[in-house]
Amino acid sequence: MALVVLVTAGALVSGLSIVGGDKTRAVLPVVAMVAVGLGLLALTRFSAFVLLLLAVRPTLDLLKLSSNSTGTAVGNTASQRGLDPSSIVGVLFLLAAVVWLAGRLRSGQLVAGSRLRTAMLAFLAACALSVVGSIQPQASVLEVLRIGTVVMMFIVLEQLITSRAALIRVLVTCYGAMLVPLGFTLFGILTGSPSSEVRGSFTRLTGPFNQSNTFARYLAFLLVFGIAIYPYVKPKLKLLFVAMLGLSSVFMLLTLTRTAILGSVAGVVVIALVQKRKGLIAGLVAIGVAALIALPGVAARFGTLDSGSVPQGTPTGNTLVWRLHYWTEVIPLANANPVTGIGLDSTQYQTDAAKQPHNDFIRAYVETGLVGLAFYTCMLVALVGNARRAVQRAPRSTLEGGVAAGALGCAVCFVLDSMAANVMSNVVSLWYLIAFAAAARYVSRTYASGPRGSNDLQSRPDVGVVSAGTA
Repeated sequence: MALVVLVTAGALVSGLSIVGGDKTRAVLPVVAMVAVGLGLLALTRFSAFVLLLLAVRPTLDLLKLSSNSTGTAVGNTASQRGLDPSSIVGVLFLLAAVVWLAGRLRSGQLVAGSRLRTAMLAFLAACALSVVGSIQPQASVLEVLRIGTVVMMFIVLEQLITSRAALIRVLVTCYGAMLVPLGFTLFGILTGSPSSEVRGSFTRLTGPFNQSNTFARYLAFLLVFGIAIYPYVKPKLKLLFVAMLGLSSVFMLLTLTRTAILGSVAGVVVIALVQKRKGLIAGLVAIGVAALIALPGVAARFGTLDSGSVPQGTPTGNTLVWRLHYWTEVIPLANANPVTGIGLDSTQYQTDAAKQPHNDFIRAYVETGLVGLAFYTCMLVALVGNARRAVQRAPRSTLEGGVAAGALGCAVCFVLDSMAANVMSNVVSLWYLIAFAAAARYVSRTYASGPRGSNDLQSRPDVGVVSAGTA
């Protein structure tokens, strides 16, 4: 009875707020009711709860309440971001995961941790330590929670993916979640009003997210991993999968996000080498030529790297030169506290540009100090090493081999992105990167003993949307 009253009251408040044009009061009651439902699901069926979060996370930004100026201090305070549905869901996930892990620990069901888990926890600890000396403690705490949800998602999936069926359920969920962002974006294009942002003279596709960069990185990880597992998708679903990957590549190009595009190319090259698929290199060249011809904005965007094309430092100018200048301004900020940093997410409050460093290594150093930089580097090394071990151990021409190659390609993509972008706390894309890393961890753990190909995967029944052998 109490639940019915709560739902009714929430619906009334939300409805009245919609009429009054108050988005915050319209959204929060709905979020509160959904949070109650998610909490009940987490207590009864935790694995279903986790899969549901993976399925809906890309759509949560459609309900975003804070400013679209993520990555800047302008009109986007920590208190505003804390009310976003994605932030509320993240806190709920952390609480539920801690309770679930405690239960598994008591029952002796906890799967042994990996080097990647240790490195991620160490970096999270460095982020938390930076809060002590932070110049913006509220913003730092919120950012620690965001990174915490990424770390916790890996820990949870490392525990949940203990069978091939569980592996496939996670992959199916990740790609099923793509349908809404792709459908939303395609509908906008077909109706002549795609969700986009204007940066200088460029109009960049944003999809359901608040920024084009976020959309690009989300698509990049799923595109790279999808190319790796494509040979093992069931034949009856290959056409749909090709359509999804095709739309993803086009939409990513239309975001005009160079770091994501170049990172994706590097990831696909890694996959081509690991899986010995020479046709992928030829495909990349063909797509590149077609993009330059059919999408002139892509050529123009990369053309701004020529410092003489437009004035440096302008929104459409040579952003590489801008980054180099900005880094020289940002790095000295660490002098105030070189050991533990000035506090996570504090850089944007200390510079005239009011922006994050656009380089996660510099950000780790300035905001979390030498301690954080060391652990962040260890985390990236562990991420690549986790996928590399899976590649070495997984049988070739199997789904497991595709998972390993895809995880390695995504890891390389992430490392390259980190060198010139703000991605370390980009939860909506990192959840899927981490899901693929957890899948690779399952592969390397499964084949830790025994030579490559010792398990007869061909004899196992197909599960979900992928098959055991080469298509």
